[in-house]
Amino acid sequence: MRTADIAAPANTRNSRLSCAELNVAVAERVLVEGLDVAFEPGQVTAVLGRNGSGKTLSIHTLAGLRLPQSGEVRLDGVPLTARLRRERACALGLLTQTTEDTFPSTVLEAALVGRHPHLGFWEWESDEDRAIARTALETVQLAGLEERDVMTLSGGERRRVALAALLTQDPAIYLLDEPTNHLDPHHQIDLLHLMRAKAAIGRTIIMTLHDATLAARFADRVLLLFGNGQWVYGDTAEVLTPASMEKLYGLPVREVSWDGGRTFVMGCS
Repeated sequence: MRTADIAAPANTRNSRLSCAELNVAVAERVLVEGLDVAFEPGQVTAVLGRNGSGKTLSIHTLAGLRLPQSGEVRLDGVPLTARLRRERACALGLLTQTTEDTFPSTVLEAALVGRHPHLGFWEWESDEDRAIARTALETVQLAGLEERDVMTLSGGERRRVALAALLTQDPAIYLLDEPTNHLDPHHQIDLLHLMRAKAAIGRTIIMTLHDATLAARFADRVLLLFGNGQWVYGDTAEVLTPASMEKLYGLPVREVSWDGGRTFVMGCS
């Protein structure tokens, strides 16, 4: 069976992820209560909050890696739990906060992991799959390192390998947990421009960030998590304000406007 024969149906390429009355809890502590949001194709949503506010747990819940305390996650209106695993894997792609390289592998082999949801049982990667992986590595500026052992790379390079695997997967919905981790400023901006380009072709982008300035620059929507069940969701320009940032982080915040963007200065007097 060829890869093209079992690829995700065309109507999933612009899939809609939503949640209804979603409660996210840990150790009986409710971090997010009654989350009712539809994440639309073509939009970038930034999730902001303090450490321990439920950002990672929410991303994992949206990805189907953990069950919510209550409520449900839906993919195109159908409960995520009712979807076949391969269908979910083709539609949803997750970049975790940290990546563990448990087994020795080359950079190309690590990127090819992203093709697994598209392969049949016992099917090996084709030349087409390898071409897709090589293109992804070129996109994250790792061309020429395909045969390098992943363990010999820097932290930032390994982060970009993980991103290349996600690009190789080519999901309809990108769930990224602190994607700028370990990246220098140049590669942070490259990654965020890349996610905007993915949104421009109809992909749904949901990513946790710590930098409100980057959220203001690249996100269409913002989801603020306060860690006590409360949350705020809406257009970036309306939700991301000094007042909301002060409530979120417990610090004085000053907004500095400049041509084409806004910068938030934390902890200013």
